[in-house]
Amino acid sequence: MWRNGRKANARHARLEREWARLFRYACALTRDRERAADAAQEAALRVLTARSEPAEDPAYRRWLYSILRNLLIDQGRRQQREQGTPAPEPADWRFDERALSAITVRQALEQLPAAMKEVVVLVDLDGFSYAEAAALIGVPAGTVMSRLSRARAMLLSIIGGANIRVLPIRHAASS
Repeated sequence: MWRNGRKANARHARLEREWARLFRYACALTRDRERAADAAQEAALRVLTARSEPAEDPAYRRWLYSILRNLLIDQGRRQQREQGTPAPEPADWRFDERALSAITVRQALEQLPAAMKEVVVLVDLDGFSYAEAAALIGVPAGTVMSRLSRARAMLLSIIGGANIRVLPIRHAASS
């Protein structure tokens, strides 16, 4: 029993280290903080009750994110079979520059197609390598790289009119 208690504590600690990233990924995929919290909790329950888990951290992270992703895919399919879904409530925000920039980026991210948004979240926000992200979503690494490149270009295009301006090219003065 003592050994199992120590094992459970290690599982909890390991999950806690990844919790903020896992929740952010859930928020990005669901676009709803409450639904994301529910999904992350359900994923945590599945992780904590699993018979085994990968020993190495990169494999553990892929496994953890896969559990959450598959859970959300299943929920999405279930929701499509049901009639209608409630509209998400607007997020609370303040009138400061940092908040406005965050909202601008968040809104631009929401306009991306789901596949592009997913790779931006995995690679740029959560720090997965191209290979890890590819393994997680089941596509070749080249596909992740091309989606990410197109997604970044789309984000710049979307945000471009909001608060980014192109600086003029300065040529060196001739003597």
